[in-house]
Amino acid sequence: MTAVEPGTKKKRISKKNKSAWRKTDIQDVEQFLEDQRQEERVGTFTEKQDEDLFVLDSSPLKAKTTTVLSIKQKRKLNAKKPMRTFQPMENTSKVEDPIVKRNHVKQKKNGRNIELEVCNPTKPRHRQANSDRGQYYVKMEQRLADKKAKKTNFETDIWEDVDFRDKIPGLKDEKGWISRDLALHIAGNVGKKLVKTHASMHHKTIKGKKFEAPHPGMSYNPTLQAHEQLLSQVVEREEGIIQKEKHLKRVTTSMFSKVTPQQRDERRLMEMSAGLDEDEKEEESEQEEPQEADSSDKAYRTINAAVERDAKKSKQARRKELKQKELQRKTELKKKLKQQTADLIRIKSIRHELDDEAEDLNDLKKRRKQRAEKKKFEPKRLGRHKFEEPDVDVNMPEDLAGNLRNVKPESNLLKDRFHLLQKNNMLPTTVAVNRKKSKVKRFERNTHKDPGTSYQDLADRRRAAAKAAKQTKDTIKI
Repeated sequence: MTAVEPGTKKKRISKKNKSAWRKTDIQDVEQFLEDQRQEERVGTFTEKQDEDLFVLDSSPLKAKTTTVLSIKQKRKLNAKKPMRTFQPMENTSKVEDPIVKRNHVKQKKNGRNIELEVCNPTKPRHRQANSDRGQYYVKMEQRLADKKAKKTNFETDIWEDVDFRDKIPGLKDEKGWISRDLALHIAGNVGKKLVKTHASMHHKTIKGKKFEAPHPGMSYNPTLQAHEQLLSQVVEREEGIIQKEKHLKRVTTSMFSKVTPQQRDERRLMEMSAGLDEDEKEEESEQEEPQEADSSDKAYRTINAAVERDAKKSKQARRKELKQKELQRKTELKKKLKQQTADLIRIKSIRHELDDEAEDLNDLKKRRKQRAEKKKFEPKRLGRHKFEEPDVDVNMPEDLAGNLRNVKPESNLLKDRFHLLQKNNMLPTTVAVNRKKSKVKRFERNTHKDPGTSYQDLADRRRAAAKAAKQTKDTIKI
């Protein structure tokens, strides 16, 4: 800290309020801290060796040879020096970097190589530029060749699921301590940066195979065994479809007997007139009731029936009722005790029953689990229609040619890929719809109408003219 000059008395200021604290002079403290930070950055003279501070000049004195530089060379040398505007950005600190492995950005040198031009002033500038251009074209050709080789290299399987953590050692551990996000972060810092894709991109819509190879019997030149196996599969499928159609016909059309139109009309009349006779009878009975009421005497009658009061029970009857209730309670208690003793005797059989129930429950769980696992490999219902396997494309034995030139095509590659996308739950199942063409209404404009004629008359005239022309043509031919 800087000492106070002798003979000068330090001014005392009242520091009662917070606003008075700003008047305090802390310049000496700030200067001391700044000197301390400077020593940390640069170092002190006591820490440095003599070799660092002094240089022993042992070379003989030589006559100074002044090389006269041209203005261009001076400009080149000045351009080589760092700019003064960037001088404060240079690190002059002696403090070590806390992050040892830091990714230092290496700036690319664009434009002319000034150092090389200054060191080799004899080499003309155009030659230097030509050599640089030649190297650039060589590198570009190499890059294009590598790109072409990468395109034509089919050694890798595009359908295979590759995990980037397998290529970088230490990222994939068995215990699962390193998550996928952390692995992506580490890979980016190591220098193998990967684009982080959304989780929905890795979500599988179906657990089945993405691409299934066709049956060997579908080849243009199949073996006898493969072709017979394919034909048997097609026959089994067709038989299943026929059996389903028969079942539907049996439970729908065949269940009802055939009737003539006359019998049908009679049945309909009976069904529609059912209940009309009962309504007529009710109306007749309602008409008869008021006549009977008028004939009878007009006596007063209440709407509700008379209430009969029960006689008061005697003490003896109440006692008997209580005894009966007590006896009933005792008998029920005896029955319960008897049931408990019976259950204790048949504990083994109860255990067997419980074991059977638990076994049945486990079997049900297993079946449900198997059904859920099987459902993962089946296509889901994304739209209104359910996915159905398309018909198998098969050639009959007489259509097999044995070569590609005479083969009879039975399938369509575009349809096959379209059905595969539907099977893998990438597209909803659709059905081809045949829309009826709307009838075009023809009418005659008012501007084109002849007075006293209609569109129909004109059409008839045209037909008659065409018929007459055809007849004349036939006579000329004869």
